[in-house]
Amino acid sequence: MEELVYLNGILVSPSLATISPFDHGFLYGYGLFETMRSYSGVIFRLEHHLSRLQKAAETLGLHSQLLSVDLKKACYDVLEANSLSDARLRLTISAGEGDIVPNPSTCKSITVFIVARKLASISAQSYEKGFKTIVSSLRRNSQSPLSRLKTSCYLENVIARQEMKVAGVDEIILLNEAGFITEGSSSNIFCASKGILLTPALSCGALPGITRETVLELAKELDISTTETEITLETLLQADEAFCTNSIIEVMPMTYISDKPVGTGKPGALTTRLSHAYRKLVASYQTKRTD
Repeated sequence: MEELVYLNGILVSPSLATISPFDHGFLYGYGLFETMRSYSGVIFRLEHHLSRLQKAAETLGLHSQLLSVDLKKACYDVLEANSLSDARLRLTISAGEGDIVPNPSTCKSITVFIVARKLASISAQSYEKGFKTIVSSLRRNSQSPLSRLKTSCYLENVIARQEMKVAGVDEIILLNEAGFITEGSSSNIFCASKGILLTPALSCGALPGITRETVLELAKELDISTTETEITLETLLQADEAFCTNSIIEVMPMTYISDKPVGTGKPGALTTRLSHAYRKLVASYQTKRTD
């Protein structure tokens, strides 16, 4: 079966999905994206992803054009056209074709692109082992408004991930200009000490992750005290346990930082509790198609 992708209202073969070389997403990274996961044909927290995208589009001045696109239907159309059940979806929008100068007002209409690929389940052994991490040599600018947006100008994260690959670890931690934890290259970060769950405040330069938001909601339901605050690397190293979150890995234990164990070097009780609660929530979504 030939793969089909969505481009500006049409489902086409990737070989026919052409985008102008003058698209400002290509020329200047003037765009946004969302990465989502579907379970049994249901896209988990789709409405939350689309809400974040719309808010970011307001910042970039793309909101009004995006309102005319039924993104929810488009995402499901791509899933169904490719007969996918458990999948990774990437939704990208850009300012579209314009002049060769960095002037978005010259762009005629936005570009909307969606692709979905089959996603193999992460093994239970991976969660039992947890992620090994290091600290990146890069520093995130917490004062930049881009730190709170999931933009297609993603080069900083890509460079960090190259550093991660060279080190042979699973994730890499980014600090901000003041030395506080922001996030991983593709994940949000949590740690726990004495039963209190900590995560970097958005003001530190962290992305408002959908899984991050979900975990904070679940923690409240489970009566786990949470704090969004400035976290030093020392605090993270001395934590009882830690974990990373994103839509694909869900709640992944962080067991080592630069060969130093976090806590016992194994998944902690609070991490396991939140992971079970997250999967229970996912299971409840598989019986409906409202998000």
